[in-house]
Amino acid sequence: MYDELFEAWRRERENAGLQSLPKDFYVRLADYVRRIREERRMMDEESVRGRLLQIEEENVKRMIYDLIRMRYDKILHMAAGGEVVPLSALTEEEEGVYSSLSICVEAYKRLLDDVMQGRRPRKANFRETGGFIVVRIIKEIPQIVGVDMKIYGPFKPEDIATLPEENAKALIKQGAAMEINVQ
Repeated sequence: MYDELFEAWRRERENAGLQSLPKDFYVRLADYVRRIREERRMMDEESVRGRLLQIEEENVKRMIYDLIRMRYDKILHMAAGGEVVPLSALTEEEEGVYSSLSICVEAYKRLLDDVMQGRRPRKANFRETGGFIVVRIIKEIPQIVGVDMKIYGPFKPEDIATLPEENAKALIKQGAAMEINVQ
């Protein structure tokens, strides 16, 4: 796992664009960190193996921090710039973060538009939702936290879901869902 982490970290540092990671990358990474910790507990801290494990754990944590921070910055920059982040490049956990981030970006754009149009800005209240939209899911989507703070999903392609309007619009914009008109 160390080599896979190092390679992901290296590619992310060397490339301006967001690099693809396996969907389960962070889950496997967390298991790896846990195994290192467990092995260190069983070792004498002064032994050669104990010191090597300590150095490995420090390096792994530094790379994890850098990797997640670089990816977050790239995702944030793309979302704020109105670019569509390719869901195929994201892990399951990052998909949920991106979905929530998209909602915040849309609220900011609404604020800007309201003020620029001379309208009184609407308060962005993520605990209350104006309505729900029925959507057909096009791509696999992990669990997401809705603007009403409820958990939705996970979803598979062809699932039908009723989601808070802001969440549904974000998924539609990402190409992960399609609105269904219910009469």
